[in-house]
Amino acid sequence: METESPGFGQNTKINQRSGGLRRLSLAMIATDRTAEGFTGLSDGAGGPGAVLAAFKAAAPYLGLPPRVVHAVDWLFRFTQRQDWEPGARPVVWPSASVQQADLGLGATQAKALNRHLVELGLVAMRDSPNGKRYGRRDRGGRIIEAYGFDLSPLAVRFEEFRAVAEKGRAEREAVRQLRRRVTIARKAIEQIVETAVEVGLEPGVFVREAEEARRLSWRLSRAESSEVLALGVAKLERCHGGLRGRLDELIAGRPKTSQKDVETDPRGPDFRPHQYKYKTNLDPEQDTVSGIEKSSPAPVGSGAPAERTGLRNGRAGSETGRGGQRLARQDDGTVLRITPDELVRLAPRLRPYLGRPSPAWPDVVEAADWLRHDLKVSKPLWGEACLALGREQAAIALAIVSTRPEGHFRSTPGGYFHGMVARARAGELNLGKSIWGLRAAAEKNDRDQPYGDSRSVGSRSGRPHV
Repeated sequence: METESPGFGQNTKINQRSGGLRRLSLAMIATDRTAEGFTGLSDGAGGPGAVLAAFKAAAPYLGLPPRVVHAVDWLFRFTQRQDWEPGARPVVWPSASVQQADLGLGATQAKALNRHLVELGLVAMRDSPNGKRYGRRDRGGRIIEAYGFDLSPLAVRFEEFRAVAEKGRAEREAVRQLRRRVTIARKAIEQIVETAVEVGLEPGVFVREAEEARRLSWRLSRAESSEVLALGVAKLERCHGGLRGRLDELIAGRPKTSQKDVETDPRGPDFRPHQYKYKTNLDPEQDTVSGIEKSSPAPVGSGAPAERTGLRNGRAGSETGRGGQRLARQDDGTVLRITPDELVRLAPRLRPYLGRPSPAWPDVVEAADWLRHDLKVSKPLWGEACLALGREQAAIALAIVSTRPEGHFRSTPGGYFHGMVARARAGELNLGKSIWGLRAAAEKNDRDQPYGDSRSVGSRSGRPHV
């Protein structure tokens, strides 16, 4: 009877593997070649810790998943420094059961992970004749015989990991800077739109460009490449430059009369204060006169003419009140000779935003920052006012705007305030006149109040309202 020799028959599987041997792949062969290039770490390399640190720094930029990084980190627990010296080989041999327990994997998952490490070119497998992992060291700790995971490819790729990590950090920083420029350009375009609306310009073209900039910014927020972001940033910044130039041209081309948004002398020449020069006194109490101790009645028969004379002459430290009685002015001399309490009394819309009944100037400035929302004054315009006037005087200007009735504005309160800031830059704004106008209006209101009204108590007693 003819028999076929085993291994030569037609039905014999020629790809059948011998027991304990793993199937080779092209990736495995490439990893083995990489491992053959290991000649030991140099003295200045820093040892296995430096190799692991370089690998972990490069892993995010190589697209390696966390489970791979964790597995390599776990393998480094079993290696020693002398394994990485020239003439040695960094092989570790943790058992399969230990690997499964430490990494929380099943048997199949552990095999798939090990194969993935080899295919990524990170470790090479050194198989024993019986397929088990084991090793022996001499008394000096050097490996005599070992079968398991060979970490040599990681050492060979050490410089590659460092270069990838450095390039990745540079790319990440470039992306961060470009994203910041995207935000700055988008917000700058939105500021131009707000300014155009506030000064009464036709906002159509500005709004369209702002919408396009917002859509482009949304797309760029999902971009990860610095090249893509750089193109988008260049487009946004060109758009901002064009809109800013157009805004400047439109504002410069407006008639001079249309830019006069602030009326600094609304009550006429009879209520203008006396113009005098003084040096700012750092001691506010020195210029303060008590209404109870210092005020004295006017001469008999003076009457109304004395009132008008007092307002026209504007003697420092006094005003003429009802019945010819001279009222002492309560000036701190801190900001335009007006105290925070008096400003709040003259501009009561500040009061709801104050945190305490007797505010200081920082409290008034903070309250004005909240009040600007009610007056439709944008944050950029408020910042420009603080730069042009100073924080306290900007708060005073905003408080003055809050006292104007709705019919007083040609456009909006924000446009009115914008005009005040423009006059301040040109050196044409005189807040002192407006403050005196508010005082005169408050005094007239007190005179018109019946004596039974509690708001006129201060006038009848000869004390100013505080």
